[in-house]
Amino acid sequence: MELFVYGGVASVIAEFSTFPLDTTKTRLQIQEKNIKYKNFFDCGLQIYRNEGVKALYSGIMPAILRQSVYGTLKFGTYYTLKQFIVSNVYHDEKFASENMLINISCAAISGAMSSAIANPTDVLKVRMQIHGKGTNQIPLHRCFYEVYYTEGIRGLYRGVSQTSQRAATIAAVELPVYDLCKHLLLDRIGDQPANHFISAFIASLLAAITSNPIDVVRTRLMNQRKIFRSYGQTSVTHSTAYFTNSVECLSSILRNEGIMALYKGFVPAFLRMGPWNWCFFLVYEKLKTL
Repeated sequence: MELFVYGGVASVIAEFSTFPLDTTKTRLQIQEKNIKYKNFFDCGLQIYRNEGVKALYSGIMPAILRQSVYGTLKFGTYYTLKQFIVSNVYHDEKFASENMLINISCAAISGAMSSAIANPTDVLKVRMQIHGKGTNQIPLHRCFYEVYYTEGIRGLYRGVSQTSQRAATIAAVELPVYDLCKHLLLDRIGDQPANHFISAFIASLLAAITSNPIDVVRTRLMNQRKIFRSYGQTSVTHSTAYFTNSVECLSSILRNEGIMALYKGFVPAFLRMGPWNWCFFLVYEKLKTL
Protein backbone atom coordinates (compact mmCIF):
# COMPACT_ATOMS: atom_id res chain seq x y z
CA MET A 1 0.00 0.00 0.00
CA GLU A 2 2.88 2.39 0.73
CA LEU A 3 4.11 2.09 -2.88
CA PHE A 4 0.69 3.21 -4.16
CA VAL A 5 0.61 6.20 -1.80
CA TYR A 6 4.17 7.24 -2.65
CA GLY A 7 3.44 6.96 -6.37
CA GLY A 8 0.30 9.08 -6.06
CA VAL A 9 1.90 11.84 -3.96
CA ALA A 10 5.00 12.06 -6.17
CA SER A 11 2.85 12.11 -9.34
CA VAL A 12 0.68 14.99 -8.12
CA ILE A 13 3.71 17.09 -7.13
CA ALA A 14 5.43 16.41 -10.47
CA GLU A 15 2.23 17.17 -12.43
CA PHE A 16 1.66 20.56 -10.84
CA SER A 17 5.31 21.56 -11.23
CA THR A 18 5.43 20.91 -15.00
CA PHE A 19 1.84 21.48 -16.15
CA PRO A 20 2.41 24.64 -18.28
CA LEU A 21 4.70 22.57 -20.52
CA ASP A 22 1.91 20.04 -21.02
CA THR A 23 -0.47 22.82 -22.06
CA THR A 24 1.92 24.09 -24.75
CA LYS A 25 2.47 20.51 -25.97
CA THR A 26 -1.28 19.95 -26.32
CA ARG A 27 -1.84 23.23 -28.19
CA LEU A 28 0.96 22.38 -30.64
CA GLN A 29 -0.34 18.87 -31.27
CA ILE A 30 -3.83 19.94 -32.35
CA GLN A 31 -2.48 22.35 -34.98
CA GLU A 32 -3.25 21.13 -38.48
CA LYS A 33 -3.08 23.35 -41.57
CA ASN A 34 -3.66 26.69 -39.85
CA ILE A 35 -0.46 27.24 -37.90
CA LYS A 36 -1.02 29.58 -34.98
CA TYR A 37 2.07 28.75 -32.96
CA LYS A 38 5.51 28.61 -34.62
CA ASN A 39 7.23 26.59 -31.93
CA PHE A 40 7.23 25.73 -28.25
CA PHE A 41 8.52 29.12 -27.08
CA ASP A 42 6.12 31.06 -29.32
CA CYS A 43 3.21 28.95 -28.09
CA GLY A 44 3.97 29.53 -24.43
CA LEU A 45 4.53 33.25 -25.00
CA GLN A 46 1.29 33.72 -26.95
CA ILE A 47 -0.74 31.89 -24.33
CA TYR A 48 0.82 34.04 -21.60
CA ARG A 49 0.34 37.34 -23.49
CA ASN A 50 -3.15 36.72 -24.90
CA GLU A 51 -4.76 34.62 -22.18
CA GLY A 52 -2.73 35.17 -19.05
CA VAL A 53 -0.76 32.86 -16.82
CA LYS A 54 -3.94 31.09 -15.68
CA ALA A 55 -4.42 29.72 -19.18
CA LEU A 56 -1.17 27.78 -18.81
CA TYR A 57 -2.87 25.98 -15.95
CA SER A 58 -6.20 25.40 -17.71
CA GLY A 59 -7.17 21.83 -16.94
CA ILE A 60 -4.98 21.54 -13.86
CA MET A 61 -7.83 20.18 -11.72
CA PRO A 62 -8.62 17.15 -13.92
CA ALA A 63 -4.86 16.70 -14.34
CA ILE A 64 -4.35 16.50 -10.58
CA LEU A 65 -7.35 14.19 -10.31
CA ARG A 66 -5.91 12.05 -13.11
CA GLN A 67 -2.55 11.71 -11.41
CA SER A 68 -4.26 10.85 -8.13
CA VAL A 69 -5.74 7.85 -9.94
CA TYR A 70 -3.28 7.13 -12.75
CA GLY A 71 -0.04 7.83 -10.89
CA THR A 72 -1.14 5.92 -7.82
CA LEU A 73 -2.18 2.83 -9.80
CA LYS A 74 0.64 2.95 -12.35
CA PHE A 75 3.64 3.05 -10.04
CA GLY A 76 2.04 1.11 -7.23
CA THR A 77 0.95 -1.70 -9.55
CA TYR A 78 4.30 -1.81 -11.35
CA TYR A 79 6.46 -2.24 -8.26
CA THR A 80 3.94 -4.46 -6.46
CA LEU A 81 3.49 -6.76 -9.47
CA LYS A 82 7.23 -6.86 -10.01
CA GLN A 83 7.90 -7.77 -6.38
CA PHE A 84 5.22 -10.48 -6.50
CA ILE A 85 6.70 -12.13 -9.61
CA VAL A 86 10.26 -11.88 -8.31
CA SER A 87 9.34 -13.35 -4.92
CA ASN A 88 7.01 -16.13 -6.06
CA VAL A 89 8.18 -17.21 -9.52
CA TYR A 90 11.96 -16.88 -9.59
CA HIS A 91 14.47 -18.40 -7.18
CA ASP A 92 17.23 -15.90 -8.00
CA GLU A 93 15.67 -12.61 -6.84
CA LYS A 94 18.71 -10.51 -7.74
CA PHE A 95 18.57 -11.73 -11.35
CA ALA A 96 14.81 -11.50 -11.63
CA SER A 97 14.55 -7.97 -10.20
CA GLU A 98 16.61 -6.64 -13.11
CA ASN A 99 15.14 -8.91 -15.79
CA MET A 100 14.04 -6.60 -18.64
CA LEU A 101 11.25 -8.89 -19.83
CA ILE A 102 9.67 -8.89 -16.37
CA ASN A 103 10.10 -5.15 -15.99
CA ILE A 104 8.68 -4.31 -19.44
CA SER A 105 5.70 -6.66 -18.99
CA CYS A 106 4.82 -5.31 -15.53
CA ALA A 107 5.22 -1.71 -16.71
CA ALA A 108 3.08 -2.16 -19.82
CA ILE A 109 0.28 -3.83 -17.86
CA SER A 110 0.27 -1.21 -15.11
CA GLY A 111 0.42 1.69 -17.59
CA ALA A 112 -2.40 0.44 -19.84
CA MET A 113 -4.70 -0.50 -16.96
CA SER A 114 -4.29 2.70 -14.94
CA SER A 115 -4.63 5.03 -17.97
CA ALA A 116 -7.82 3.32 -19.13
CA ILE A 117 -9.38 3.85 -15.69
CA ALA A 118 -8.32 7.51 -15.60
CA ASN A 119 -9.29 8.31 -19.24
CA PRO A 120 -12.28 10.60 -18.44
CA THR A 121 -10.03 12.96 -16.48
CA ASP A 122 -7.58 12.99 -19.39
CA VAL A 123 -10.34 14.01 -21.82
CA LEU A 124 -11.40 16.88 -19.55
CA LYS A 125 -7.78 18.00 -19.18
CA VAL A 126 -7.22 18.13 -22.94
CA ARG A 127 -10.49 19.97 -23.62
CA MET A 128 -9.76 22.60 -20.95
CA GLN A 129 -6.16 23.05 -22.10
CA ILE A 130 -7.23 23.66 -25.69
CA HIS A 131 -9.94 26.18 -24.84
CA GLY A 132 -7.73 27.94 -22.32
CA LYS A 133 -9.13 31.36 -21.50
CA GLY A 134 -12.57 30.38 -22.75
CA THR A 135 -12.95 27.83 -19.97
CA ASN A 136 -11.42 29.79 -17.12
CA GLN A 137 -14.91 30.45 -15.74
CA ILE A 138 -16.13 26.88 -16.25
CA PRO A 139 -15.57 24.63 -13.23
CA LEU A 140 -14.54 21.03 -13.58
CA HIS A 141 -17.98 19.60 -12.78
CA ARG A 142 -19.63 21.67 -15.52
CA CYS A 143 -17.00 20.68 -18.07
CA PHE A 144 -17.64 17.05 -17.13
CA TYR A 145 -21.42 17.47 -17.47
CA GLU A 146 -21.09 19.20 -20.86
CA VAL A 147 -19.04 16.35 -22.30
CA TYR A 148 -21.31 13.71 -20.80
CA TYR A 149 -24.57 15.45 -21.83
CA THR A 150 -23.57 16.45 -25.38
CA GLU A 151 -21.47 13.41 -26.32
CA GLY A 152 -22.57 10.67 -23.98
CA ILE A 153 -20.40 8.27 -22.00
CA ARG A 154 -18.36 7.63 -25.14
CA GLY A 155 -17.20 11.24 -25.04
CA LEU A 156 -15.52 10.63 -21.69
CA TYR A 157 -13.73 7.61 -23.11
CA ARG A 158 -12.70 9.30 -26.34
CA GLY A 159 -9.25 8.01 -27.34
CA VAL A 160 -9.12 5.42 -24.56
CA SER A 161 -7.35 2.80 -26.70
CA GLN A 162 -4.72 5.34 -27.80
CA THR A 163 -4.33 6.55 -24.21
CA SER A 164 -3.74 2.98 -23.06
CA GLN A 165 -1.28 2.34 -25.90
CA ARG A 166 0.62 5.52 -25.11
CA ALA A 167 0.68 4.81 -21.38
CA ALA A 168 1.79 1.22 -21.98
CA THR A 169 4.54 2.42 -24.32
CA ILE A 170 5.78 5.12 -21.94
CA ALA A 171 5.67 2.80 -18.94
CA ALA A 172 7.31 -0.08 -20.83
CA VAL A 173 10.23 2.20 -21.75
CA GLU A 174 10.39 4.63 -18.84
CA LEU A 175 10.19 2.38 -15.78
CA PRO A 176 12.47 -0.49 -16.94
CA VAL A 177 15.05 1.95 -18.37
CA TYR A 178 15.04 3.94 -15.12
CA ASP A 179 15.50 0.78 -13.06
CA LEU A 180 18.25 -0.47 -15.41
CA CYS A 181 20.17 2.82 -15.43
CA LYS A 182 19.83 3.17 -11.67
CA HIS A 183 21.17 -0.37 -11.21
CA LEU A 184 24.12 0.23 -13.58
CA LEU A 185 25.06 3.49 -11.83
CA LEU A 186 24.86 2.13 -8.28
CA ASP A 187 28.52 1.07 -8.18
CA ARG A 188 29.78 4.41 -9.55
CA ILE A 189 27.43 6.95 -7.98
CA GLY A 190 25.49 5.01 -5.38
CA ASP A 191 21.81 5.38 -4.55
CA GLN A 192 22.01 9.16 -4.62
CA PRO A 193 19.90 11.97 -6.18
CA ALA A 194 22.50 12.28 -8.98
CA ASN A 195 21.83 8.67 -9.93
CA HIS A 196 18.06 9.24 -9.90
CA PHE A 197 18.47 12.41 -11.99
CA ILE A 198 20.59 10.79 -14.72
CA SER A 199 18.43 7.66 -14.84
CA ALA A 200 15.25 9.72 -15.10
CA PHE A 201 16.76 11.87 -17.90
CA ILE A 202 17.66 8.85 -20.06
CA ALA A 203 14.30 7.17 -19.39
CA SER A 204 12.42 10.37 -20.27
CA LEU A 205 14.23 10.90 -23.57
CA LEU A 206 13.57 7.38 -24.80
CA ALA A 207 9.96 7.47 -23.61
CA ALA A 208 9.30 10.78 -25.40
CA ILE A 209 10.77 9.50 -28.68
CA THR A 210 8.71 6.31 -28.69
CA SER A 211 5.41 7.75 -27.44
CA ASN A 212 5.05 11.10 -29.24
CA PRO A 213 3.40 9.75 -32.44
CA ILE A 214 0.79 7.93 -30.36
CA ASP A 215 0.30 11.06 -28.25
CA VAL A 216 -0.43 13.23 -31.31
CA VAL A 217 -3.10 10.81 -32.55
CA ARG A 218 -4.53 10.50 -29.03
CA THR A 219 -4.78 14.27 -28.57
CA ARG A 220 -6.49 14.74 -31.95
CA LEU A 221 -9.05 12.04 -31.12
CA MET A 222 -9.73 13.42 -27.65
CA ASN A 223 -10.33 16.90 -29.04
CA GLN A 224 -12.86 15.81 -31.68
CA ARG A 225 -16.54 15.81 -30.83
CA LYS A 226 -19.58 13.88 -31.99
CA ILE A 227 -22.42 15.83 -30.40
CA PHE A 228 -25.72 14.02 -29.92
CA ARG A 229 -27.61 16.88 -28.27
CA SER A 230 -27.00 20.53 -27.42
CA TYR A 231 -26.68 21.98 -23.95
CA GLY A 232 -27.45 25.71 -23.66
CA GLN A 233 -24.51 28.07 -24.05
CA THR A 234 -21.67 25.59 -23.74
CA SER A 235 -17.99 25.94 -24.55
CA VAL A 236 -18.64 23.54 -27.44
CA THR A 237 -20.11 25.43 -30.39
CA HIS A 238 -19.53 22.97 -33.23
CA SER A 239 -18.14 19.55 -34.01
CA THR A 240 -14.61 19.23 -35.34
CA ALA A 241 -13.53 16.79 -38.06
CA TYR A 242 -14.41 13.30 -36.94
CA PHE A 243 -12.20 10.21 -37.27
CA THR A 244 -13.73 6.85 -36.52
CA ASN A 245 -10.47 5.27 -35.35
CA SER A 246 -6.76 5.87 -34.83
CA VAL A 247 -5.77 4.39 -38.21
CA GLU A 248 -7.97 6.90 -40.04
CA CYS A 249 -6.58 9.75 -37.93
CA LEU A 250 -2.99 8.60 -38.47
CA SER A 251 -3.54 8.28 -42.25
CA SER A 252 -4.99 11.79 -42.40
CA ILE A 253 -2.01 13.25 -40.51
CA LEU A 254 0.53 11.50 -42.75
CA ARG A 255 -1.35 12.39 -45.94
CA ASN A 256 -2.01 16.05 -45.16
CA GLU A 257 0.83 17.05 -42.85
CA GLY A 258 3.69 14.61 -43.36
CA ILE A 259 5.47 12.21 -41.02
CA MET A 260 7.10 14.96 -38.97
CA ALA A 261 3.63 16.04 -37.82
CA LEU A 262 3.72 12.97 -35.57
CA TYR A 263 6.43 14.76 -33.59
CA LYS A 264 4.52 17.99 -33.09
CA GLY A 265 4.94 19.07 -29.51
CA PHE A 266 7.99 16.85 -29.02
CA VAL A 267 10.13 19.60 -27.47
CA PRO A 268 7.62 20.58 -24.76
CA ALA A 269 6.72 16.89 -24.35
CA PHE A 270 10.33 16.04 -23.53
CA LEU A 271 10.94 19.25 -21.60
CA ARG A 272 7.93 18.32 -19.49
CA MET A 273 8.57 14.58 -19.28
CA GLY A 274 12.17 15.14 -18.19
CA PRO A 275 11.45 17.46 -15.23
CA TRP A 276 8.29 15.47 -14.44
CA ASN A 277 10.29 12.29 -14.02
CA TRP A 278 13.14 14.04 -12.20
CA CYS A 279 10.65 15.49 -9.75
CA PHE A 280 8.71 12.24 -9.44
CA PHE A 281 11.63 9.90 -8.86
CA LEU A 282 13.42 12.26 -6.48
CA VAL A 283 10.26 12.59 -4.38
CA TYR A 284 9.46 8.88 -4.73
CA GLU A 285 12.94 7.72 -3.70
CA LYS A 286 12.91 10.16 -0.78
CA LEU A 287 9.51 8.94 0.43
CA LYS A 288 10.78 5.35 0.42
CA THR A 289 13.52 6.28 2.88
CA LEU A 290 11.14 7.86 5.41
